[in-house]
Amino acid sequence: MHIKMKKYIALALLATFTMGSCTKLDVDVESQLTGDNFPKSEDAFLAATGTIYKKFTEKYGVDIWRMQELSTDEAIITARNGGYYDQGRYISMHKHSWTPSDPSVQGAWEWGYSGISDCNRVLDLLKKAEAGELRDLYTNEVRTMRALFYFYMMDMFGNIPITTFGTTEVAKQTPRAEVFKFIEKELLEASEGLNAPPTVTQKFYGRPTKWMAYALLQKMYLNAQYYIGTPMYTESITYADKIMTGSGMSLMADYNQLFAINNGPNSETIFAAVYDANYSPGNQFTRFSLHGTLRAKYNLPFTPSNAMCTISEFYSTFNLKDDVRNATWLAGPQFLADGKTAIKNGSAQLNFTPEIILTDQATMDVGPELNGISRGVRSIKYFPDPNTNSTTRFQNNDVPVFRLGDVYLMKAEALLRSNGDAGIAVGLFNQIRKRSGAAEVTAITLDDILEERGRELAWEGWRRNDLIRFGKYEGKWGFKAGNEDINRRIFPIPATELVLNGNLNQNDGYTK
Repeated sequence: MHIKMKKYIALALLATFTMGSCTKLDVDVESQLTGDNFPKSEDAFLAATGTIYKKFTEKYGVDIWRMQELSTDEAIITARNGGYYDQGRYISMHKHSWTPSDPSVQGAWEWGYSGISDCNRVLDLLKKAEAGELRDLYTNEVRTMRALFYFYMMDMFGNIPITTFGTTEVAKQTPRAEVFKFIEKELLEASEGLNAPPTVTQKFYGRPTKWMAYALLQKMYLNAQYYIGTPMYTESITYADKIMTGSGMSLMADYNQLFAINNGPNSETIFAAVYDANYSPGNQFTRFSLHGTLRAKYNLPFTPSNAMCTISEFYSTFNLKDDVRNATWLAGPQFLADGKTAIKNGSAQLNFTPEIILTDQATMDVGPELNGISRGVRSIKYFPDPNTNSTTRFQNNDVPVFRLGDVYLMKAEALLRSNGDAGIAVGLFNQIRKRSGAAEVTAITLDDILEERGRELAWEGWRRNDLIRFGKYEGKWGFKAGNEDINRRIFPIPATELVLNGNLNQNDGYTK
């Protein structure tokens, strides 16, 4: 049995042991484990914390990913002859027209606070375990995961509540700058008690390590000018250096292996959302991205849905000669695996055109396919998996959240933004170029870095964060007009949450 599968069989079973079948946010964890019967082995501690990782991954690959990518130039879901209109939820993501009642907004809020609630309960539970190294280690891991949930919530919603376990008080909204400081403090304290393996091996894969906490700190400090109005580029560089000099992490020689069907522990991935088609589901890139006629080419046990693609403006940046990242997209006439036999779509050859032409502007519908043409270039970065679950259509590829390639580009950016050593920045940039096979450069600008981040990190969930930091989130692309209200850089507090909690105030630019 595949080692990743075995890991998640254990996590799934042990999560049931810890939480039962209850999904209520106020479930009494102590009804399963108490200080008297808390297990003492490392596997048992992993079991007690396993629900947190399950909570993170199960929505990350679809719901949270869509918030971060469909609101940018990297990904779009158009209606296709009436299909995938879905009450306009994808139109609102693309055009930045979401409202407090948008189901995507509500789903993201529930994901974040459900995860935070799990962390709070488990932290309370861990206090009752026997004191020792294991309790300390797993407490620090859970604090780091809670900080990660808070980071996403702060990034998406701005001013948010900081909640605790066991209180009867209704949570109060905390200004974003204070949330930032809370996350920073948690990471600085917890990182001192995390494992620091040379590289993230199977034992630590998918769990917080010191390098994961440092990468999150680096990301926060790089965005500090936007988050709290104070530049912290020097601090961002410091935590990049802690990873680069303190660990044994290195860029993978094969870029595509980072996202392959059998990806897993490697020298570059610092933290990943770990997926198993049957036991830790949540990766549906193949289901949503590929055209149905590609089923035979990739030997898939189901017919893909033909929903999601990229935008021509973004795809046009994949124009560097010999760049292996170009091959992560399917564009133009399509052939079977032999490279010769045309894939037929009706009477004509399947042909992915970068240009997306609408037949109905109001519903953002491309209409029926004409002459076998299917609008929009498709991603195969998370390579199609023939072992996908045929019923749920979930695949086995893990999704990197933090990796060394991002650390290099973030440090290069921080150096430029702080008037640091441009030569070092160019060197880091060129390490990314060299690995991809693209030509190296002698000088770079911030715009060069943003474009390279797009090539390197496409569909990895960081595009919204990047565009906001670079002041380009209000740009014009696809069918989005551009020049939207800058208040759209954060999402609204969901309408239902405002009803449930009178201490919450709606974010600027939105009505209740």
